[in-house]
Amino acid sequence: MVREKGFWKRERVDEALYRLLKKIKALETEDVSVYNLYGRVLAEDIVAGFDVPRFNRAAMDGYAVKAEDTFGASVSNPIMLQLAGSVEIGEVPKVVVESGMAVRIMTGAMMPEGANAVVMLEHTRLNGNFVEVLKSVTPMKNVSRVGEDIAAGEVVFRKGEILQPQDAGVIASLGIESVRVYRKPRVAVITTGNELAEVGEPLEGAKIYNSNNPMICNALLEFGFEAISLGIARDDEEELRNKLQKALEFDAAVITGGTSVGAKDLVPDVVGEFGEIVFHGVSMKPGMPTGAAVVEGKPVFMLPGSPAAALLGFYTFAIPALYRMMNVRIIARKWSRQKGVLQGRIPSEIGVRSNVRVLWEDGKVYPIRISGSGILSSFVRANALLVVPEDKEGYEEGEEVEVTLLRDVTEVFE
Repeated sequence: MVREKGFWKRERVDEALYRLLKKIKALETEDVSVYNLYGRVLAEDIVAGFDVPRFNRAAMDGYAVKAEDTFGASVSNPIMLQLAGSVEIGEVPKVVVESGMAVRIMTGAMMPEGANAVVMLEHTRLNGNFVEVLKSVTPMKNVSRVGEDIAAGEVVFRKGEILQPQDAGVIASLGIESVRVYRKPRVAVITTGNELAEVGEPLEGAKIYNSNNPMICNALLEFGFEAISLGIARDDEEELRNKLQKALEFDAAVITGGTSVGAKDLVPDVVGEFGEIVFHGVSMKPGMPTGAAVVEGKPVFMLPGSPAAALLGFYTFAIPALYRMMNVRIIARKWSRQKGVLQGRIPSEIGVRSNVRVLWEDGKVYPIRISGSGILSSFVRANALLVVPEDKEGYEEGEEVEVTLLRDVTEVFE
């Protein structure tokens, strides 16, 4: 940089970011409650300590039976079974199902001994103490088997996952009260400029309000980081030093303004007194004067004073670096739309909008096997949603489809 003449060297954005990320280390880890884990980066694998479900359970409301007793049943030829009791959710069945018997059962209830299938309620008629079966079932029909959702010893979550609401449900179903995650960075935000006034103060002369600071603080909140505003630093080296010294009490700092090549652009020189300037000046418009440094192992982002350029520089450099401090790189963002080639046929019923849980990976889309709407782990194994519209009978294997990501796709740095 030559002051008041321009940048003699500008780095490519990807190269500048790569060099910055190499110099940043992950923060320490901490335990968080299962009630407060959203958006946190997992610092360990989570392994299931037992099967989910722990017992065979009914997947439908109906009657628990021996499947063999129903063979040949139809509306015109119902099979009569003796009603032998009922089973509620949360209770251990006291009845043993023998040939010729049926037990009323609710969805999620433990299957009674001797029963190997459930006849759906709508395929039966109650006739006194007897149940008329109007449709046959095969063994294990409408039954959720032991370990069908999650098997004991299975790695349910891997280190580096950015945890989602559905993950909390699965983790809780495993009896886990807290998980180990990387600590979130606490980021100090400083805005520079003699022309600035804080919001709420009266404007005098040629002053303008400090809009960059609230903007960057809210951009940090968007990603779940903690933002600490340190307000305005005037275009004075000593004031900048004092503000930066305060900022270094936190995990990272963002400074907007004072990063270009004018006489009052003092930020790079002052920051350079404290640590290493990794880059200053990038081949990016807007945002050419963007820079970054590492001071006492902490990243300091130097962003232009122009709000648009500041925000672009923040998203381009600060967000990847702050996630690096949690030991993770984001490959694709949650809610983004991604294209991929379908790796299996997905059928659908005309007139019904199907929301199919799939796994998007390296440009390929894999259908997730789901045996019921209550299988929550399918929302963990899947990372995307494929919508089949009402007027389509599904998609064929090999078709290119577009999916919506349900979670961030990540990889760990280690």
